[in-house]
Amino acid sequence: MFEILSDKLGKVFRGLSSKGKLGEKDIDDALRQVRLALLEADVNFKVVKDFTTRVRERSLSAEVLRSLTPAQQIIKIVNEELIATLGGGQSRLGASSHLPSIAMLVGLQGCGKTTTAAKLALHLKHSGQRPLLVAADNRRPAAIEQLVTLGEQLDIPVYREAAGAESKEVCAHALSKARELAVTWVIVDTAGRFHIDEPMMEELARVKKELKPGEALLVVDAMTGQDAVRMAEEFNSRLGLTGLILTKMDGDARGGAALSIRWVSGVPIKFIGIGEKIDAFEPFYPDRLASRILGMGDVLTFIEKAEKTFDEQRVKELEKKVRTASFNLDDFLFQLRDIKKMGSVAQLVEMLPGVSQLAGRLPAGMEEKQLKKVEAMILSMTSEERHNPNIIDGSRRRRIAQGSGVKPQDINQLLNQFRQMQKLMKMGIGGKLPHNFMGMLK
Repeated sequence: MFEILSDKLGKVFRGLSSKGKLGEKDIDDALRQVRLALLEADVNFKVVKDFTTRVRERSLSAEVLRSLTPAQQIIKIVNEELIATLGGGQSRLGASSHLPSIAMLVGLQGCGKTTTAAKLALHLKHSGQRPLLVAADNRRPAAIEQLVTLGEQLDIPVYREAAGAESKEVCAHALSKARELAVTWVIVDTAGRFHIDEPMMEELARVKKELKPGEALLVVDAMTGQDAVRMAEEFNSRLGLTGLILTKMDGDARGGAALSIRWVSGVPIKFIGIGEKIDAFEPFYPDRLASRILGMGDVLTFIEKAEKTFDEQRVKELEKKVRTASFNLDDFLFQLRDIKKMGSVAQLVEMLPGVSQLAGRLPAGMEEKQLKKVEAMILSMTSEERHNPNIIDGSRRRRIAQGSGVKPQDINQLLNQFRQMQKLMKMGIGGKLPHNFMGMLK
């Protein structure tokens, strides 16, 4: 996300940091570059003007200019103003005082609305809620079948009727079913169109009047840039939105929609889609996204992903093995698989301070391929070899290499890296991968 903008802003701030003391001209020159970077990232020009004006006013204060670290003070100001532009604090779903709570999803055809409905339902399920999906897009039979399939995969009930049924009636019947099932949330997937038109808006207005949803959420494709912003304004003026869900954020290298849509439309972003996988879906935190844009990482999201992925009992067992120096290649393989569950390596790197800017420079899929090679090598070993790698001699190396499709020297590199890790663990450093681990096997 935002790799182009992050790189350009990083260059601006590195230039400021190299100057020591700063004057008004230095700040104006830097903000001119920031302005260009934001405009090239397809950020709305009114947003850019307002943002840079606020940053300039605060940066020219005597407190900043007389500071021993003026560049750091300006970066802090930019971070705070980015957070303000993105909406300030987190905007959560509003649960109704009378169950079930209802979320109605709207948007144009092709924005990923049906998949997003399932992602939202899964998020609520993981939060301890009992969701019901409603297939109210009765103009597209394929959308109904898609939602039913997703519901079966996630073990979430889906209410459907025959294609062609009136959406308003489907929603009325769905509410009755929701009360019967005692669900806590109803997620309604409404019909989309290729263009915003009167019949579409009138139908959505009728559905909304029938449902009386606490949440009217617009699903928009972040990669459409300013078109997404204009659509948010239009839908909000006609329907009265309570929130936005930005999809395909992982493919949005510029970031114009995310940085403009809240400020222009006045509607808060509540969730973002960050990949095709059904669990690639996150609540939206303005402070965390601002931190990613500025190359500061996002440690909190990284920790949350780790907590969801790693089994607590398994972690305790690994800690015990580390303390007793009995950590073996089977344990290492478990760790690699857990890391893969957290998401792509590029996405994880993006969240880590100090190395987040490397994410955009990594060849697509490189790390995943390397992890698969390491996994293949370990799986080609016998159980005895995985538990006691010291017995792996030349003939065993050749056999393992042939079985995993690599060269014998690749096996040597893996074993050397593993021994290095064991030494670190004996020294009490813990289960950190060696810093050059991902660089091997290139």
